[in-house]
Amino acid sequence: MKAAVLTFPGSNCDRDLAVSFEQAGAQVHRVWHKDTALPEGIDVVAVPGGFSFGDYLRCGAIAAQSPIGAAVRAHAARGGYVLGICNGFQVLTEMGLLPGALMRNAGLKFICKPVGLKVATTNSAYTNAYTAGQEITIPVAHHDGNYSADAQTLAKLQDEDRIAFTYTDNPNGSANAIAGILSENRRVLGMMPHPERASEVSHGGTDGSVLFRSLTGALALA
Repeated sequence: MKAAVLTFPGSNCDRDLAVSFEQAGAQVHRVWHKDTALPEGIDVVAVPGGFSFGDYLRCGAIAAQSPIGAAVRAHAARGGYVLGICNGFQVLTEMGLLPGALMRNAGLKFICKPVGLKVATTNSAYTNAYTAGQEITIPVAHHDGNYSADAQTLAKLQDEDRIAFTYTDNPNGSANAIAGILSENRRVLGMMPHPERASEVSHGGTDGSVLFRSLTGALALA
């Protein structure tokens, strides 16, 4: 599997994300936001956490308009996989690759701690190595992680089994305790928690490493 990990000014999880992919067996290419094309043969584009462009305007809004953005949209349009984590999730909603928006946390404070998640679906390349309903622990670190969408969108996500993860104890006010969602073709995943920060024993847990192994395994069989 070939993974492209993007970097924007203000990204701070790009290296961690690259390491997690490498540990899962992927060949990783680092891509700068001013590049206009992805490396040839890329299977998955990973948009990391951080504070791209200082979170000016709206979180992820400027990053979504970066030169590399057109290549990411084209990759998704032809059925490529895209993973957005934390700020990356915000970027994907700003790009229009996922519905809804990430708003200010309900408590109006930055949250940084391990949280419990429930695996809401295993019907995706990202989650099929988990067990449906499995509870895992993954860290969060965000100020604008409150997932919001209109009632019709929320119902569609539920009806189409596109909610990937939910919080066991909602930390930020997200609608329906949503922590991660999938695109209609199930190949784009956006999630606020950081699986790359729970990928080694030294991190205090390895629940996040399953996501990367799941994706690598699914693409190896494709």
